[in-house]
Amino acid sequence: MAEAMSNNEDLLMCPICLDLLKDPVTLHCGHNYCISCIKGCWDQEDQKVRPGVYSCPQCRQTFTPRPVLNKNNVVAELVEQLRKTRIQAAPPALSTAGPGDVECDICAGRKLKAAKSCLDCLLSYCETHFKAHNELHPGRNHSVIDATGQLQERICSRHKKVFEIFCRTDQSFICYPCTMDEHKGHDTVTAAAEWENKQKQLGQTQRRFQQRIQEREKELQELRKAVETLKSSAQTAVEDSERIFTEMIRSIERRRSEVTELIRVQEKAEVSRVEGLLKRLEQEIAELKRRDAELEQLSHTEDHIHFLKNVVSVTGAPCSTVLANMTFSQSFSFEAVKESVSAVKVQLEEKLDGIFKQEVDKISAAVAHIQIIQSLEYTDSKLPVRRTNSKEKLPPNMSDVQVVFLNQ
Repeated sequence: MAEAMSNNEDLLMCPICLDLLKDPVTLHCGHNYCISCIKGCWDQEDQKVRPGVYSCPQCRQTFTPRPVLNKNNVVAELVEQLRKTRIQAAPPALSTAGPGDVECDICAGRKLKAAKSCLDCLLSYCETHFKAHNELHPGRNHSVIDATGQLQERICSRHKKVFEIFCRTDQSFICYPCTMDEHKGHDTVTAAAEWENKQKQLGQTQRRFQQRIQEREKELQELRKAVETLKSSAQTAVEDSERIFTEMIRSIERRRSEVTELIRVQEKAEVSRVEGLLKRLEQEIAELKRRDAELEQLSHTEDHIHFLKNVVSVTGAPCSTVLANMTFSQSFSFEAVKESVSAVKVQLEEKLDGIFKQEVDKISAAVAHIQIIQSLEYTDSKLPVRRTNSKEKLPPNMSDVQVVFLNQ
């Protein structure tokens, strides 16, 4: 039974959607259709020249009035059995339509990529089913476009007609009946005419965008070059400043070393001169102490001969190598040097403070005025606008490292 149905499954296919029958109905002529397919076909015939006359899409037999359609349960059972047989025999369905592609609404199981969409049938078709669609509707001018999704959005929800008109007044798509009621008197054109007009505007806009892109790319390159120039100039300024301040510090260090050397030289000379005198004084003191000890010893002897024999040599004044009545200076302190250095420090600080107070202000003004972009003006209303006051006074010391971009 299953094999017999598989061999004759074309008999259970709907000639309109080319898929297995869904809720099949049988016309008086004997042909079977999906109930939704034949109803849709006859709904379109209601809009034709001969309303009230209905025909079979296959044999063209006409029916008047419109036949009442009832589900053919026998055919439905056969279709269900064939469907189950397909599910059991066939591998899992794989979609050949990639992400973002429109799938064919007619393909069963494996979905192929849709090639066209019919605005009258509100269905999308792959190449095979689109050929069948054209064979099923020979000579009928259906509105066909490249495959697109969301076909319901192209149909007027009020009149169930395809959007073919563009209302410029309301900036919306409408159908022909809409022009007779709620959009009556509005500025309307065909969608094709509006498309052509927008295409021209789009071309002009693209040219403006391309011109703007070129301008911005040029400005971008100039701005990058300016940034590199600014970085290089800043690095050079830092290095020059470091060098100058280092030279100033070295100059002060030299002066410090000179003063230190003066103090040490004088200290060494005076200590060296006094050390000889110290040695002679120490020797004379030692000699005097020796004679004093001998005198002490003689004063206690009772040997008259010994006493008289030695008293002359002991009591004789020793030969002194040190100047008599030697005086010492009381002003040998280096406090005066400290006071002089302190005075230099105070004067230097005062002068440096005065100089830096004047020059640092100039330096700060010169540094603050180094700007790559002095004024920003944007023609795009979505972008912020910064305008430079023409009355604003510029600092007197302007750096040469400035790049000013003025809007064209």
